[in-house]
This record gives sequence, C-alpha cells and structure tokens, in this order.
Amino acid sequence: MLERPATTPAPAGPMQEALALAEHAIGLCEPNPRVGCVIVGADGQVIGRGHTQEAGDAHAEVMALRDAAAHGADVRGATVYVTLEPCSHHGRTPPCADALIAAGVARVVVAMRDPNPLVAGQGAARLAAAGIVVDAGEGEREARALNIGFVSRMERGRPWLRLKAAISLDGRTALGDGRSQWITGEAARVDGHAWRKRAGALLTGVGTVREDDPRLDVRHVPIARQPLRVIVDSRLETPPDARIVAPPGNVLLYGASDDAARRGALEERGVEVAFMSSPTGKVDLAAMLADLGRRGINELHVEAGEKLNASLLGAGLVDELLVYVAPRLIGSGRGLAALGPIAGLDQALGFAFIAIEPVGDDLRLLLRPRTPPA
Repeated sequence: MLERPATTPAPAGPMQEALALAEHAIGLCEPNPRVGCVIVGADGQVIGRGHTQEAGDAHAEVMALRDAAAHGADVRGATVYVTLEPCSHHGRTPPCADALIAAGVARVVVAMRDPNPLVAGQGAARLAAAGIVVDAGEGEREARALNIGFVSRMERGRPWLRLKAAISLDGRTALGDGRSQWITGEAARVDGHAWRKRAGALLTGVGTVREDDPRLDVRHVPIARQPLRVIVDSRLETPPDARIVAPPGNVLLYGASDDAARRGALEERGVEVAFMSSPTGKVDLAAMLADLGRRGINELHVEAGEKLNASLLGAGLVDELLVYVAPRLIGSGRGLAALGPIAGLDQALGFAFIAIEPVGDDLRLLLRPRTPPA
C-alpha cells in the first residue's frame, strides 16, 4: 500500500521511526514536505526525534537536535536518519544542512533526494563537503509516497490530484434526485476525512454546492488547520450563504465570467475569486491546477459531481482515484463521471489497482491511470 492516512505500524528501525514521525506532519506543515528525523548516538540509542512543524517554524532536523539538547544528549559523532535530504537554502528558516554540520554529527542517512530545485542534491553535497558521511535510499519509496504531492508540485508545477467518490455496487454515487447521504458507512466516512486531512486544498463544483450544501472540511479526525476550500464555478453561482463559505475566509473560487454583483456578494463573505477562463467559457482546469501549484498546494482532494469529475478525467488531470464501494444496489441514479459514449472498449479510460482494503462494511479502492497524466 503506497499512500494511507496516519496508521504506520510500529517502527522497526530508525528510518521507519523517522517515517512514522513524518506522518505527524500531515495537516500541519503544508506547503512544506512531511519530514521526520531520528538521531542515533554513538552507543546505538535514539537521542533525538522530530518532525516538520508549521511553515516558518522548525524543520524535522532542527526539532530532533532540540529534542536531543533538551535531554542533555551529545550529538557529536551521531547518525541522523531523515526522510528527506536536508535543505541547503535560506527559505523561511536557515538551512538544515548547516545545523547538522554545526552540531558535529558524523553520518546522515537520507531516504530521498529533495526534488525542490533549490536543494536537489546540494544539501547532501554540503554535508559531504563538511566531512559527514551521507547515505541515501533507505525508505525512499515510503518517503516519496508520503510526499507525493510535494514531489508533484516540484516536478510538474501542480498538485497531485486525488478524486474521491463513494459508490454503490452498481456504480451510483447518488439517487436520481441527487441524494447521496449516506451510500457508505460511518467507518468509510471517517476514513475519507483522514484522506481529506492529507490535502492542502479540498475542491468541489458549484453543482455540488447548490445541491448538497457541503461544509467540505475535516471534522472526523484531528487536524491542526483546515485545508483551503476550492469551488469551480464558471458563472459565480455559489450562494453567499452556502455552508462552504462559513465561517468566512479560506475559500477560493475559480470563475470564467465576471458578474460584479455576484462577485461582490461572495467577496463580502471572504471568498477570493480568481478567473481562469477557457475558450469554451468554462474554468480552465489545467490553468487552475497550475495556479494552485503556485499557491503551494501539494495535494488536491476532489469531491465533486459527475460533470466536474468527467471534465477532470477527460482532460487527463486525475492522478489517483480514491473510491469507496458500498455493498448495496440502488438502481438508477448518478454515476461517478458523466463521460459520455465511446466507440469501443479500447477507448475506455484504464486504471491500475494500487491498494484494496476493507473499511468497515465497505471497500476502499486506490487506483491510478495506466497512462499517467503529463
């Protein structure tokens, strides 16, 4: 299983413990990557632990060094296990590579190279130039999975887009009149909120806002701060009193055509309105993703209706499907995506199963396109 909410088994070694610590940064450190760090002293005992804090606060390495100092431990000659290459540039905080060098550690074991162009091997090079032994690769797959959105933003300039849906055995997401509460059970709903917690932004369409009036927030699991809520609404039809815009703030709406009165009413509620128009007069979804990437969104979690789902899938913008299947048949109703007819099965969108796991009475499927998005 490649991605999951914070349910890491008991650590089997320093790097596994560092990976488990990194999971504690989910919902806390965005837009920074989720990083964990463990310091092992010369006697083989763990003397420091830490994970990335909120943006602008300490990174994992500094937290682990502070932890060691708080316990009176000497880190000189120690081995540091960290899930991402220590940074080498001045961002919101000083370089972690410099902190490790100043501390006098002897060895740094790195799970994966930092894809940030401002680092990209320079942190490891700086450590090596200071005489510190640098090893890399242990836990790389797990570290990359934990930061799949950060990697996407660094390498592609856009978030990792995960499309979530709850469906019946016959593939329905709602009844014909739009009612969908609840197709799946409580355990699946709680699990879905754990996946929401992973995201820097939660996205839906105006159709879902008007029909379901969702809050689109994280409620069923603890979180340090709520993700950004995003609405795709070409004609600014979102009601100003919709639950998604209350309490005010932390809402971004993408439109395609302006209406001064509607925009003013939304902005009075603290909604930021951005225009990304395509030649068809609808929101340019690819441009929207690029803009979210510039805003520091690593993972984008989509819970929308069949029309917006179809647009995202048809444009090849979906990186992953998160589907909860309920063991019930509901007959006619709405589907996961209104893709329209195809000429033959060879034109069907193909996906590969990444993980299949029971959640309560339901089944959770994680799938990715057989042809990954560009």
